[in-house]
Amino acid sequence: MTCASCVSRVERKLGKLDGVTATVNLPLESAHVTVPAAVTDDQITETIAAAGYKATIRTPLYPATVIEAGVVSAPDETAGELPTRADGAGMRQHASKRGTSEHAEHGGPAARGGDHTATHPAAKLRPRLIVAAILTVPVFLISMFPAFQFPNWGWVAGALALPVVTWAAWPFHRAAAVNARHLASTMDTLVSIGVTAAYAFSAWQLFADPRMTDHQQGMDSMEGMGSGGLYFEVAAVVTTFLLLGRYLEANAKQKAGDALKALLNLGAKDATVLRGGQEQQIPADQLGVGDLMVVRPGEKIATDGVVVEGSSAVDASLVTGESVPVEVGPDSPVTGATINTSGRLLVRATRVGAETTLAQMGRLVSQAQTGKAPVARLADRISSVFVPVVLAIAAATFGAWLLAAAPDISDAELRAAFTAAVAVLVIACPCALGLATPVGLLTGTGRGAQLGILIKGPQVLEDTRTVDTILLDKTGTVTSGHLAVDGTEAFGTFSAARVLRLAGAIEAASEHPIARAVAAAALSAERRDNDAGALPAVASFRSAPGGGVRGTVGGRVVTAGRTGWLEENGITPTAAQLEALGKAEGSGATAVWLAVDGEPAGIISLRDTIKPGSPAAILRLRELGLRPILLTGDNAAVAAQVAAAVGIVPEDVYAGVLPEGKVEAVRKLQAAGATVAMAGDGVNDAAALAQADLGIAMGSGTDVAIEAADLTVMGNELGQVVQAIELSRRTLTTIKTNLFWAFFYNAIGIPVAALGLLNPMIAGAAMAASSVLVVANSLRLRSFGR
Repeated sequence: MTCASCVSRVERKLGKLDGVTATVNLPLESAHVTVPAAVTDDQITETIAAAGYKATIRTPLYPATVIEAGVVSAPDETAGELPTRADGAGMRQHASKRGTSEHAEHGGPAARGGDHTATHPAAKLRPRLIVAAILTVPVFLISMFPAFQFPNWGWVAGALALPVVTWAAWPFHRAAAVNARHLASTMDTLVSIGVTAAYAFSAWQLFADPRMTDHQQGMDSMEGMGSGGLYFEVAAVVTTFLLLGRYLEANAKQKAGDALKALLNLGAKDATVLRGGQEQQIPADQLGVGDLMVVRPGEKIATDGVVVEGSSAVDASLVTGESVPVEVGPDSPVTGATINTSGRLLVRATRVGAETTLAQMGRLVSQAQTGKAPVARLADRISSVFVPVVLAIAAATFGAWLLAAAPDISDAELRAAFTAAVAVLVIACPCALGLATPVGLLTGTGRGAQLGILIKGPQVLEDTRTVDTILLDKTGTVTSGHLAVDGTEAFGTFSAARVLRLAGAIEAASEHPIARAVAAAALSAERRDNDAGALPAVASFRSAPGGGVRGTVGGRVVTAGRTGWLEENGITPTAAQLEALGKAEGSGATAVWLAVDGEPAGIISLRDTIKPGSPAAILRLRELGLRPILLTGDNAAVAAQVAAAVGIVPEDVYAGVLPEGKVEAVRKLQAAGATVAMAGDGVNDAAALAQADLGIAMGSGTDVAIEAADLTVMGNELGQVVQAIELSRRTLTTIKTNLFWAFFYNAIGIPVAALGLLNPMIAGAAMAASSVLVVANSLRLRSFGR
């Protein structure tokens, strides 16, 4: 496939099959096809063959796998094998792929014995480009500059140009011939006709007057382009420029797709498993759910799992985009392809193959890259009729010039008519139009994958542009979801430091989240005050679920917990102490008592910690024109305290909202005319994410939330949500800029060429440059976020 016309024809042919829908992507050279159960694989490939292309389909290693990054190969290329998947409701989805020695599945490419080896398009074009350039330079110099001319130089120019317009230009001629057999036309048709016409016309002129390039005569008749009616240099230069454009375009497209290849290559190739007490090394794709993996410092975790033994810091930057390693220990979930940086870990595999986070990321990115934004449909509709219209314009141009010169048409007027017609053919090639959307999308989604941002599809780009309100779930999105000690109040002779130390000692024996937070704060304070500090030992420990804990520390009976637990242990706080507790809880904190030997000694306040980047992220959302609204199931006091800390105004706080209330909140805002985005991470957010105009799932959340969302942020910071919106908008802007210049270029170029104001050589250079500029503009997205 070479241009938007190819894309349109393949989609149109497949669409004629009953119940079939197809989306073809030009830079990926892929087709994503959804078919009813009644349509066979052979019917799909035969239909593509009828359009002049080849494709094959292959069943994947894992039935659930969908890596839709394949290829509809050009007519002369060896067809490879393709992934396919079974879907519900009697539908199948296919992705077509050119022959290759590697196929991306379950997080990493695997060599397939017997697959055909694919040569990168740029490598195929390189020898043709080199030969064309070497031969074109002398043709151009001889034809354009009298100083380089010699007797009968035209014959030499014709001989040198012949390999350029035949062998070097063969990809254009071959594609044009295949299309002609199917009564179709593409940009290759325009190039082939233009180049062939220029060379054939020149050869006819030369044979009609073999002495027309006698040296002296050539000097005297420097009409037109300096060749006295010969266009060998036009045919050669146009071919060379177009090959150069194709070559640069192929290289750029490869770079645009590198992000997805890099993502799929992240997975570990091998894993060390523990079987029968013995360590064994096996290929990562042979791992099963429940396998125990040994992960040493510096090694990649082979698949998603849960830490069974050991503690370490895991570098998840390759997957989440977050640079700070995450501390893990027993029961901590870990993701495949992340790197264990310090301690030895024993990890139990929970998801393998197509179900892993990495495979899901690859699936989402490739689905997004294969799709089309609504803005791209206009380009497709235009390109489907573009080439026949251009051929008609070129013929009309030629006729109009001759008609204007009638009845006595001189050689100079014939040459002028011919020059204008060839320039129209060359300048009109719609390559830039076909590349404008998919290359921008390819680069934007690829860069997003590197940053831990997954864009589900092109429609999402349009949605991010129109969103004006964003609902933020408090816990896990704005805050960490983890309690931390916020303050300590001491009574009587006790100091705040002693209250925290005693509370930490007694709570250290408990597994409750509040107990863990208190113990962590006490241990941190102890180590700060004493380098070798440790909390006192506890004796006679007992705990009551939902109540509190009790034990003996340093010979004194210490009790910690809620008011009811104190009363159960015969401890009665004074009115002033109860007032202090009420004040702490009224500010939105969770408060627990500490009593020593039956007397209240102090109150410890805990709060859900606000993520460090949340205030700055809220500010950036406002700068993007979005209205941030805080949504939480917590009470109004907690919600107000968090909102004030991050910069959300009180009227934009929705507190005490149940899961079903989140959906209602989205609907209410939509009914009021807002275009709503929703960011959340839990199962209870899934319905609201689906209801919102733009659903954004935090990747630390559940699969259900990720499935319901349009954008997924693999990291855990609100700043990445902002970055995801910025990247989506930047990608859409890039695509629209590409389309504008592609349309503008053709709209201006064709009339200028028809009026005879454009040299075909300059037209060829401009046509090649337009494609390269569109791709180069898209590649600027690779620097986003740096």
